[in-house]
Amino acid sequence: MRAVDIIMKKRDGSELSRDEIAFIVNGYVAGDIPEYQISSWLMAVFFRGMSFRETADLTDCMLRSGTTMNLEGITGPFVDKHSTGGVGDKVSLVLAPLVAACGVKVPMMSGRALGHTGGTLDKVESIPGYTP
Repeated sequence: MRAVDIIMKKRDGSELSRDEIAFIVNGYVAGDIPEYQISSWLMAVFFRGMSFRETADLTDCMLRSGTTMNLEGITGPFVDKHSTGGVGDKVSLVLAPLVAACGVKVPMMSGRALGHTGGTLDKVESIPGYTP
């Protein structure tokens, strides 16, 4: 399989197989597919779109491309609130405690030093008197 063939296939409007999507994701993560090729693939996806199955396969391949955490020890209902970041970061800081207060577990992952705005954890630690 070659990345260029997968890029052209998507550019031409064809649906990608799970194996092709996995090849793109795993190849990029391993450093075998350069940024200019992943950019071309992303542009083809942007202009041609993805089917529901392709989107599900991409999500699953991305999930399996890295380390995952076992959350089996968490009892009761739990949810995730993910943020792409941004200047305000207003939702995470308010929503997670509100949902947790209702008895729902919120195993949030949080980043540090994410650009000029900092991560959610940086913001929480900046509250005077608060100790996480």
